[in-house]
Amino acid sequence: MGRGKIEIKRIENSTNRQVTYSKRRAGILKKAKELTVLCDAEVSLLMFSSTGKLHEFVSPSTTTKKVYDRYQQTSGISLWQSHYERMQDNLNKLKEINRKLRREIRQRNGEDLDGLTFQQLCTLEQNMDKSAECVRNRKFHVIGTQTDTYKKKVKNHEETQNDLLREMQRREAEYQYAFGDQEGDYPSAAGLAAANGNAAHIFAFRLQPSQPNLHLQDDASGYGSYGLSLA
Repeated sequence: MGRGKIEIKRIENSTNRQVTYSKRRAGILKKAKELTVLCDAEVSLLMFSSTGKLHEFVSPSTTTKKVYDRYQQTSGISLWQSHYERMQDNLNKLKEINRKLRREIRQRNGEDLDGLTFQQLCTLEQNMDKSAECVRNRKFHVIGTQTDTYKKKVKNHEETQNDLLREMQRREAEYQYAFGDQEGDYPSAAGLAAANGNAAHIFAFRLQPSQPNLHLQDDASGYGSYGLSLA
């Protein structure tokens, strides 16, 4: 038995509608591919489902743009004319805005003032005063920020210098304690210095006069002998 004909109308059930769309979409895509291969035709097929999903097919020998261009040439209809006109209107508006801004810049530089009325000149003066005030406030803000930054740097340097001075005073006190009160006690001083990591700098020399040589008193030098000993 043959398949019965169905009435061509909108399918109310959404599930059945989606299933029917999927099946017939596959059939149309298959026919488009067959036309491309069998008849050497250039086919461009676009489909949008009820949910807005796009499905398309373009023959491998062409592109969608080429198909649109050939359609415009054959039918004499410009597909992009309305879009081009909107772009042209937008371009003209941007040119007018640019022209006004350039004229305002020239007027702020004291140029192109001949065509302005007294009220326009007063308005321009007020705008320039406001602009100068904004620039002045910004300048003071930058100066204040830089001043605070330099003050912090100076404070950090002062703290570093004070730390170094305290460290130097501490080390000087350790040296005086090591060599001042224990002048004749070399082993204890060397031990203390070694504990502080300064043993390499412990050398104490003492210059002491030795007994004069009576046999050399008549020497032409006139000086007695002195001995240099390591304390």
